[in-house]
Amino acid sequence: MLITTRAVVFGSIKYGEADLIVSCFTEQKGLRSYLLRGIRKSKKGRLKTSLFQPLTQLELVASHKERGTLETMKEAKLLSVYQSLHSNVIKSSVVFFLSEVLRNSIREEEANPALFEYLETSLHWFDEQENFASFHLLFLLKLTRYLGFYPDDTERDKDFFNLLDGTFQEVKTNEYCISGENLELLKLLLGINFDALPAVKLNQASRSSFLSMMLVYYELHLQGFRKPKSLVVLNEIFN
Repeated sequence: MLITTRAVVFGSIKYGEADLIVSCFTEQKGLRSYLLRGIRKSKKGRLKTSLFQPLTQLELVASHKERGTLETMKEAKLLSVYQSLHSNVIKSSVVFFLSEVLRNSIREEEANPALFEYLETSLHWFDEQENFASFHLLFLLKLTRYLGFYPDDTERDKDFFNLLDGTFQEVKTNEYCISGENLELLKLLLGINFDALPAVKLNQASRSSFLSMMLVYYELHLQGFRKPKSLVVLNEIFN
């Protein structure tokens, strides 16, 4: 079946001497992987390796066999030309980190229009901003809504948040109950959208602590989730 669909590139790996395997989250078919034969050596083909940088937004023409195997991509073109995501060294580090989180988190081979729209709009916002140091924190928190474990914030006036249950509570009942600065930042971020984020002033220690907490939250709720290897680079960049 030949389809035309929008897609967000999650990543790519080299395969053999000239091929590339590209992972994309598509609007119509969810997460799919494509084998691009000869792309790393061909200079005349329709597909160029530069199109498949992490979190690039594309329009694809692809042949899907629906057999759970690698699909075939016929054409690809940029839907949006980012102004800064791949040229600003700090933003590109965030992009690489988030693409790794997305690869570890999203495995559904079915359409999820709400998730696709979230990725599309939040990345556009990130591309346009100059004050973005805490973008990845709010991005990860909001992403949990589409992954099925968004915090239950109906009682967020309470003194603890239980990472294991995803709920606020009065007393500490296990080692995964958080309080203090991370709790207050969680409550703050639950109540804002991206446009309000520049007003949130955090130092590197606070961002790093909250990010570590969020990654534990992901590990608790997503089977097989692995802490991103790019986390070390991200922390070094912000330091």
